[in-house]
Amino acid sequence: QVHLVESGGGLVQAGGSLRLSCAASGNIFSINAMAWHRQAPGKARELVAVITKGAITNYAGSVKGRFTISRDNAKNIVYLQMNSLKPEDTAVYYCAALKATDIYWGQGTQVTVSS
Repeated sequence: QVHLVESGGGLVQAGGSLRLSCAASGNIFSINAMAWHRQAPGKARELVAVITKGAITNYAGSVKGRFTISRDNAKNIVYLQMNSLKPEDTAVYYCAALKATDIYWGQGTQVTVSS
């Protein structure tokens, strides 16, 4: 079992920045990748960014160049630095831990970008 706790969400004006954190605990040794997803009201959950065990990253086209995913292996924390935020980035952001046959989710953190 993997336990994930997100933090860092909040209200920010368009053009501003936020950094989300995801602290992982439990059986973290076989995690292959960590990811951030988001879900806006009335929309499906979508992948925002992913970072593999080998530190390879990938981003959704809508956030590429504005968001950066990183990890601190010593602290078992994954970050999502979000810059140049837009109102359309408003959503609940979820951290996920990916194993070979399982995926674990955090409880989510709300990000609201005002215009």
